[in-house]
Amino acid sequence: MYAFTDIALAAYCPRKLYYRWHEDEYDPPERDERFELAFRYPELLDPDRRLQTEPIAVTPVTYRCNLGRARARIDAFDSLCEPSSRETFLTGRQARGIAHKVLEDPLAPSIVSVGEPPETGVWGPQNVRAVAAAKALAWERETPVDRAFIEYSTHGVVREIELTARRVGQYRRALRTAASVDGPPPRTRNTSKCESCEYRPQCGVRTRSLRSLLG
Repeated sequence: MYAFTDIALAAYCPRKLYYRWHEDEYDPPERDERFELAFRYPELLDPDRRLQTEPIAVTPVTYRCNLGRARARIDAFDSLCEPSSRETFLTGRQARGIAHKVLEDPLAPSIVSVGEPPETGVWGPQNVRAVAAAKALAWERETPVDRAFIEYSTHGVVREIELTARRVGQYRRALRTAASVDGPPPRTRNTSKCESCEYRPQCGVRTRSLRSLLG
């Protein structure tokens, strides 16, 4: 049984997962007002509402346009505005963790991220986390769940994903990776992930500055 966040981290960097598992105590980052934006969509869409003081990562015009596109494109947008439950702990056959929202129609989980969305689709680790939540929800309800949502709250971007064979395959590979972590895995070759990693001193990855790369 693995946590949703651990499976997502296995997809991102198995070595980071190893160090996190071997910490004496891990304190996940606290949720703040950026996270709460995902629960205020009707208010934020109100043209009379000033967004200049909100903790958004884009201009007010861009934020409201992004939310407007999500409302027009996603059939379940009203359900995302008023989910049947929030901060719901789900336990599946292989994974457990928190879905930030659970929708009833359609039955689906949603994961909220305060980070930046990719130009299209969702980031790989977030895809894995959303699939893990959908699988756990399906296990609890004993009914198929064929979609999930990822909400980039500071950008007003909402992405719907279907549980395709490819996405489920990514989830299963991440599960196998997590299960195989019994010693420090090889260092990642994508050292851009290492710049902000809190385990960089233990890991010993050396990253090169732009100046050194240019000689």
